Amino acid sequence: MHSVFEAASGAPSIAVHFVTRATWPAISAALPAPAQAFAAAHDFVAKPGACLPLPAADGSIAQVLFGLEDETAKSRDLFRAGQLPGLLPPGLYHFANAPHDMRLATLAFALGSYRFGRYRKNEPPKVRLVPPEGVDIADIGRMAEAATLARDLINTPSNDMGPAELEEVAKTLAGRFGADFSCITGDELMAQNFPLIHAVGMASTRAPRLIDFSWGDPSHPKVTLVGKGVCFDTGGLDLKPSSGMLIMKKDMGGAANVLALALMVMDAGLKVRLRVLIPAVENAVAGNAFRPLDIFRSRKGPTVEIGNTDAEGRLVLADALAYAGEDKPELLVDLGTLTGAARVALGPDLPPYYTNDETLALDVARCAKAQNDPLWRLPLWAPYDAWLDSKTADINNAPSGGFAGSITCALFLQRFVEPTTNWLHVDIYGWTPSAKPARPEGGECQAARAIYALLSERYA
Repeated sequence: MHSVFEAASGAPSIAVHFVTRATWPAISAALPAPAQAFAAAHDFVAKPGACLPLPAADGSIAQVLFGLEDETAKSRDLFRAGQLPGLLPPGLYHFANAPHDMRLATLAFALGSYRFGRYRKNEPPKVRLVPPEGVDIADIGRMAEAATLARDLINTPSNDMGPAELEEVAKTLAGRFGADFSCITGDELMAQNFPLIHAVGMASTRAPRLIDFSWGDPSHPKVTLVGKGVCFDTGGLDLKPSSGMLIMKKDMGGAANVLALALMVMDAGLKVRLRVLIPAVENAVAGNAFRPLDIFRSRKGPTVEIGNTDAEGRLVLADALAYAGEDKPELLVDLGTLTGAARVALGPDLPPYYTNDETLALDVARCAKAQNDPLWRLPLWAPYDAWLDSKTADINNAPSGGFAGSITCALFLQRFVEPTTNWLHVDIYGWTPSAKPARPEGGECQAARAIYALLSERYA
């Protein structure tokens, strides 16, 4: 059970009453006169996010009022309860009435208790919650643990989270659940035909690698997850400006979220044969760095011309996706922090996803909405595929022009996926630029809960 939840039953706890502007008059009228006066003195009007502890006669906290959006509001934040851990005094609490969504409010409470404290003291709030009745607290707990894993990995700076450190985290997670683990490192990538992964990572003093682990009954349906693990991205010889490098420690966010998703799948014991592939590299600048207009033959066979060394994520994913397809999975999913174009189109909170499977597309959209883990489908627009043409190779990794950058990236990756494969590609940001309820500023778990819900439906 997640540490924010109270394991023992029957312990005295403080009631949290959710109120809206519409329900506040009736709730206020039912309060004792001193509590009404206290609320009026603090000008409490049930504004969303407003939190007011009401005192008992002995000075302790009798109950807490917490404001939510009205049910009819066009924009309701179903994670509003994630503000509570940062607002409540230390103690044990319970939800006295139903918020907009009890399950999501419970999850938000856990997500809102997250603090990143590796480098300075930043202890989690000293609040605990009695799990509401009817909520699968084990499932909520694994979602919260997975989010903590993804956030911690992304928030850790690259000097402490390089390819080797990412490998160690994956190895530890695999060992926890008895998964089979292996890793191909350095020049062995060339020997085993992963030329694009090697090309991107060869300039760094920290050797590139392909992390690989498998879990579950081999007779169960094969589900393969591929995560972009670029532990820092300078842009290579097409060097990013300093402002563009400031949060490039998050460029392994695809790998972090794939590990979070794998944690949930394995902890829930879903009936799948799970495989996780993470190409882990650092895109560095050195005399042996790959160059614009270099050409490499990919694992799958087509030659790739380097139109831009800063479009490196799709290169490492290309070899990993080709390798994944050789195992013929029933479902192939990749996550990566790939394009600024996706953020220009949809912003930081709404990652685009791509698939040619209409059933999968609808299921992803439904699960994303149910989990408050927003995703938005963009098309694999075939007419743009020609933009990837090269005059000297089979394909160019970064077409000129700058239009539809997220779509052309997805189309590039599609070239390395078998046409018969049920494939889902998600272009995540992996970062919350400004804090929101249950979503502190910094590394973020995106798409993993939605995909976990989808896998739970299909393979429970």
